[in-house]
Amino acid sequence: MKKILSLSIIALALLFSCKGEKKEKIVVKEEVKVEETIMVNNVDLTTSVMTWKGTKPTGSHDGIVSFSSGGMIVENGVLKEGEFVIDMSTIKNLDMEGSDGAGKIEKHLKAADFFDVEMYPTSKFVITSVLDVEGNTAVTGNLTIKDVTKSITIPATVSTTDGITTFKSELFNIDRADFNVKYGSKRWIEGLKDKFIDDLVEMSFVVISK
Repeated sequence: MKKILSLSIIALALLFSCKGEKKEKIVVKEEVKVEETIMVNNVDLTTSVMTWKGTKPTGSHDGIVSFSSGGMIVENGVLKEGEFVIDMSTIKNLDMEGSDGAGKIEKHLKAADFFDVEMYPTSKFVITSVLDVEGNTAVTGNLTIKDVTKSITIPATVSTTDGITTFKSELFNIDRADFNVKYGSKRWIEGLKDKFIDDLVEMSFVVISK
């Protein structure tokens, strides 16, 4: 047990030491099986958001996605459980906001060859463990996108003031190809040359309770 704990602490130390290297992708592991629990629905949907940023050889685009529901259970200032349901129909592009280009990007991201929002209207992040190491918080959870669920661990901060809890992750990168998002991916499609879209998608969570 001591050996396992030591290895976990070393792995988490590496996670936090590398969190500034935004092009390093988060390691994905098999889904952690957890018992179904009754979650409170206490996430403020007006202030909580997931951010995203995608890149390609000619530039990048960024935006936000809103939540449709979610809850956090905090005991004595410690985050114990959390579940955040992401409404994929709310994908919004910010860098071209208000232009026809933003509308085209949003429409394509929701289309069948990208996130296929009609088939998969929601994504989800379910917290399975929270571990504090030397003042840093590592949050492990099951991330579901389309028909794929993987376990990821992300650095975050959790604070509670006047009964309001804020869960804020550091920026992290997922490999969209791990979640069957194939459009423009060199991992799935050959011969793209410079027409590819980077498989790494930069994300973050800002979740505030009400």
